[in-house]
Amino acid sequence: MNIDKFLPINLYEAKKRGWDELDIIIVTGDAYVDHPSFGASVIGRYLEYFGFRVGIIPQPDWKDKESFKVLGKPRLFFWYNRRICGLYGGQLYS
Repeated sequence: MNIDKFLPINLYEAKKRGWDELDIIIVTGDAYVDHPSFGASVIGRYLEYFGFRVGIIPQPDWKDKESFKVLGKPRLFFWYNRRICGLYGGQLYS
């Protein structure tokens, strides 16, 4: 785990870490803040601790499908909470 670097939110940041693809992509309705009070970052860091390459798509434009493709296709899966229109609403809807 490399906690001195933020989890990538675009392919450029993933490539700076030496990653060609991500294992898991987390989609969240919140901004990405690398702090324990934000669920997406806690989950992302937990998965990263176990060796997964994790990226976060924060606040995608739900009207533009391209905003969901900024990190490409994950090797394993996308993670999202169906509670709010298929997105993890996080702090915004708590």
